[in-house]
Amino acid sequence: MGITSEELSRRHPTLYHMAEGGTWPSIERHGLLSTAALLDLFGISGDARTAIESRHRPESVVIRHPTLGDVVIRDQKPIQPGKLERCLDGCTPAEWYAFVNARVYFWLTRERVDELAGALAYRGTERTILTIATAPLLACYGPRVLLSPINSGSTLYQPVRRGISTFQPMAAYPYEERKRVRGPRRAIAELTVDYAIPDISRFVRMVETI
Repeated sequence: MGITSEELSRRHPTLYHMAEGGTWPSIERHGLLSTAALLDLFGISGDARTAIESRHRPESVVIRHPTLGDVVIRDQKPIQPGKLERCLDGCTPAEWYAFVNARVYFWLTRERVDELAGALAYRGTERTILTIATAPLLACYGPRVLLSPINSGSTLYQPVRRGISTFQPMAAYPYEERKRVRGPRRAIAELTVDYAIPDISRFVRMVETI
């Protein structure tokens, strides 16, 4: 049961994060922020915050600040609200959205990044891809890492059941079971870090625009 940070780093020496095109200067300055952290930074509260953080976002949302400028919060097009509601365990849709919006997400293989970047909804849209060194990131943020066996941001096709307990710390993650079912490269679908990584530039090894 579980996977150590050493084994995870050995199997996946690099992680990948996909952001809006042109956002690297902002990420380098403020860090890699979850939606919740961005809303805090920009001082968004009340109904405007609830609409972004605790409900489905069918389209990207632009938030504005007099000194920080504009930031795009990505849409959640791969989530179909009706399907999500039917496959949730132990939480409401609002609780689910709030939970997932409070985390920063990484893919563990470049293939998963390319699949997402090539999805119909995102074709023709510029994206920034960050390649991250796994070992030093886990050395600093390991206690705040949760792993998911599924793409939590999609309910396309036949969505599997999910809840907040779908995300597990490395020590509790059913790695061997998932490896038997999905193979070692897809045993973990997502690596997530709570809230924000303000010093993300320390771990970035490559910045690409695709």
